[in-house]
Amino acid sequence: MGLKFRDIVSSHEIKLDELKGKTVALDAANTIYQFLSSIRQMDGTPLMDSQGNVTSHLSGILYRTSSLVEKGIKPIYVFDGKAHVLKKDTQDGRRQIREEAEVQWKKAVDEGRIEDARKFAMRSSRMTPDIIEGSKKLLDLMGIPYIQAISEGEAQASYMVERGDAWCVASQDYDCLLFGASRMLKNIAARGSKSRLEMINLNEILEMNGLTREQLVDVAVLVGTDFNEGIKGVGAKKGRNLIKKHGDVFKALKHLKAEMDIDPQEIRDIFLNHDFIEDYDIKWNKPDKEEAIKFLSDEHDFSADRVVSALDKLKKLNPAQKSLEQWFG
Repeated sequence: MGLKFRDIVSSHEIKLDELKGKTVALDAANTIYQFLSSIRQMDGTPLMDSQGNVTSHLSGILYRTSSLVEKGIKPIYVFDGKAHVLKKDTQDGRRQIREEAEVQWKKAVDEGRIEDARKFAMRSSRMTPDIIEGSKKLLDLMGIPYIQAISEGEAQASYMVERGDAWCVASQDYDCLLFGASRMLKNIAARGSKSRLEMINLNEILEMNGLTREQLVDVAVLVGTDFNEGIKGVGAKKGRNLIKKHGDVFKALKHLKAEMDIDPQEIRDIFLNHDFIEDYDIKWNKPDKEEAIKFLSDEHDFSADRVVSALDKLKKLNPAQKSLEQWFG
């Protein structure tokens, strides 16, 4: 469902050029989902090869990632691990939304409602194991590093920012702030001149709302997260005011005379004491052009010339062409 925090979060627009020389940890699931949703034909049909395999995600990873590198940005993809047991209800709900959207998409196509068809098609996007493995294979061939998180990819990416191995987390979900990401970047996977790149600073959000990070997590518990249903009638602003007045989620719940099916401390611990990998290895390698062409052109019908053109943009990640201090320091 996504954390509904827009009413208490502010952002400022930045240009892609401002990220030059910076390492960006991309929430892989979130980013690939954006590619699957947006890279489609006019009627919403995803890009596919001659065998009927979806290739929207491969197109996004190849062309968008190479464009970022061309701008001097160092990307790292962070994949989700095993989902927390409390996320099951959210995942089931999302699955139902996708299934309903797919029915509406096909109906709109049959009736010739192209705009509606594309809208419903975007909502029907799903990530299969094949899509995830294909994404990792392409990243390997491109020489782009990725990390497999223990659980939530956003938690791992946020830890990398805290540790100084990444400058920001790129995601569409405000959960990154709860996991402690000091900087969050929205819309990096978007295409076109109308896309607005938004930077959100955690400390600014905390100061603006008069909250600590722990209290921001408590607001989320009241509003509802991917791991729990919120309290009915409590939105972001009301939740913030309750926490500011009463101090924490337990006192706020007592004031509301409300109970939760899950111990609030369990939700708190997911965000404040999350699991992460400490001994990860980050290294940008020279792309394997020959194997990448085989994978994309021979197996998935990509234009070989366009593949080569995209891979050539990755030369900036070749240590032979940049000093180690610039790219690996």
